[in-house]
Amino acid sequence: MSERTHDGGVAVSAAPSPDEGLTAARLADKYGLAVSGARPSLGEYVRQLWGRRHFILAFSQAKLTAQYSQAKLGQVWQVATPLLNAAVYYLIFGLILKASRGMSHDVYIPFLVTGVFVFTFTQSSVLSGVRAISGNLGLVRALHFPRAALPVSFALQQLQQLLFSMIVLFIVAIGFGSYPSLSWLLIIPALALQFLFNTGLALIVARAGAKTPDLAQLMPFILRTWMYASGVMFSITTMLAGRPEWIARALQANPAAVYMDLIRYALIDGYGASNLPPHVWALALFWAVAVFAGGFVYFWKAEERYGRG
Repeated sequence: MSERTHDGGVAVSAAPSPDEGLTAARLADKYGLAVSGARPSLGEYVRQLWGRRHFILAFSQAKLTAQYSQAKLGQVWQVATPLLNAAVYYLIFGLILKASRGMSHDVYIPFLVTGVFVFTFTQSSVLSGVRAISGNLGLVRALHFPRAALPVSFALQQLQQLLFSMIVLFIVAIGFGSYPSLSWLLIIPALALQFLFNTGLALIVARAGAKTPDLAQLMPFILRTWMYASGVMFSITTMLAGRPEWIARALQANPAAVYMDLIRYALIDGYGASNLPPHVWALALFWAVAVFAGGFVYFWKAEERYGRG
């Protein structure tokens, strides 16, 4: 385009840009630009997470090593802490409140220790998960990676800690007359299902904790209530004898009680199938799949919001 100037010359103006009049959204679409930190599709998110599997494992191992690095006894506290809790519960519930009713001494001690160890696995996964995002904002803001790697890594850390502690649990069981048998192999699928369940819970509370950091202060009270309702220190069926059966069935069907009872049944000779709720393996599978799948999708839906604000 051209136009005549005041002195009779001809000035040539620049041609209009082909992008003139396009909105920012259309410009981005035209040149293949995407929003920084935008949420990928669910399938792509799973692929990205699988690609970070080595980071997840290394991060969980580093956290586990650092957890007790300042203590003189180091990782001995991984076992000592739940054992001390079991000793306190035995003093209060076993000796003073007689919560062992219906069980012999040789059954109640491994029953109690198993309950404390297994519930601590879930409890620790939730407590670490609720701070997975809010407690690692520097990492979240500095690096680009699927944020689900953090709560998954924390759940894996707790699994590694439990596996280390299982050696002591086996010694306790053998010391009270429950010797290794084929039923002990049932511990493997029970722990695998519980790990899936715990990971799903960690993902759920990680998203909630990222938005509401105060949830970390409330969570110990929720978990303590859950522990008392799950039969960690007593047999639910025995303690609720004479009450409406549906109450006992409802408490037995809660996931913490399901996984504890499965491992108790596998490990303790005197803990028979009569102590298990109906369709216990179906319940264990349902809780694991439903909570893991639901928690994963719930966490993924807020992927682009983590670390912002």
